[in-house]
Amino acid sequence: MQIEVTNAPSPTLPRRRGRGSRFGFSTLLPYTPRHGRTCPGHPRASRNGVDARDKRGHDARYLLAMTMSALLCAAFSVTPAHAYKAYISNEKGNSVTVIDTEKLEATATVKVGRRPRGVALNKDGSELYICAGDDDAIQVLDTKTLKVTGKLPSGPDPELLALSPDGNVIYVSNENDNLVTLIDVKKKEMIGDIPVGVEPEGMAVSPDGRLLVNTSETTNMAHLIDTQSKEIVANILVDGRPRFAEFKKDGSELWVSSEVGGTVAIIDPVKRELKQKISFDIPAMSKEAIQPIGISITRDGKRAFVALGPANRVAVIDAETKKIEKYLLVGQRVWHLAFTPDEKYLLTANGVSNDVSVIDVASLKVVKSIPVGAFPWGVVVAPQ
Repeated sequence: MQIEVTNAPSPTLPRRRGRGSRFGFSTLLPYTPRHGRTCPGHPRASRNGVDARDKRGHDARYLLAMTMSALLCAAFSVTPAHAYKAYISNEKGNSVTVIDTEKLEATATVKVGRRPRGVALNKDGSELYICAGDDDAIQVLDTKTLKVTGKLPSGPDPELLALSPDGNVIYVSNENDNLVTLIDVKKKEMIGDIPVGVEPEGMAVSPDGRLLVNTSETTNMAHLIDTQSKEIVANILVDGRPRFAEFKKDGSELWVSSEVGGTVAIIDPVKRELKQKISFDIPAMSKEAIQPIGISITRDGKRAFVALGPANRVAVIDAETKKIEKYLLVGQRVWHLAFTPDEKYLLTANGVSNDVSVIDVASLKVVKSIPVGAFPWGVVVAPQ
């Protein structure tokens, strides 16, 4: 196992030369002059000897200056309250890159199995599960030591996975045998499989854990599965090559992206029927280049972000009206997306440009591009 660690540079404080600027705070602290004729609160020489002027004014300024200096130093030295780690699977690099979302830089790259794509974290973020497609296995990475500690059983070519809300079961789409595999996390054993359509890929579990969704790329369907009976309860036809599925956090809607069809289907999971479709139109770009893949919906259910593949854009959608607000230019061939837990940032894995774009969710602006490994595909974020 090889681990390549990129040490993050220490942050530097702003620095200005001049009086009182030794710590870079000269513009923030009240000016305290040097002892001498210009110091109004310090004894000074006069024609008749020493001017015994009251020193309380000078002492008060000095105390205020030192107090503010101490407070500012403490503020810069305290660990940020919202520091998170992001994990990026690099499909062609056979690696996972770790990103510090406070510093917005990669801190480590870890060699893993062959063709890693789908990634997910356990409940406490201590283990990262990696779909190593060409190894026909789910690898387990210890997020503290950044070492692969074992693997879980899987069918051939696992691509995406989802955890039950209680974290006890992993559901895996196995692209080459048209099955969804069920894995007991604690026992590390396969506990069943469910036949689905041809080339299963997208996986999602409803917030209450009762409904499992799998999308099949060739059958062009979203399969709704009862997690108790492990039987398909509905097959919903969507547009060509559905790649990903995402529930709203309240479970009221299921969104399914269709890569070739160029749409996102909105499904009512209670009525088990298609409600509507969202299409995309980017000026001066062909429809064939607009290929929806990853979907992320804010916790309040008011806004959605959709990765548009080779269009190199992320669509911002009003999730209530289903109207497109704008398109954000990101890296090349954007695959999947993930919010930081505070929803301050949205990270996108850009397969061809080998980087991750960082979107500021409040301003809807791309604020940074972070180089990662070869052909980044999946992304997941956990608390530090």
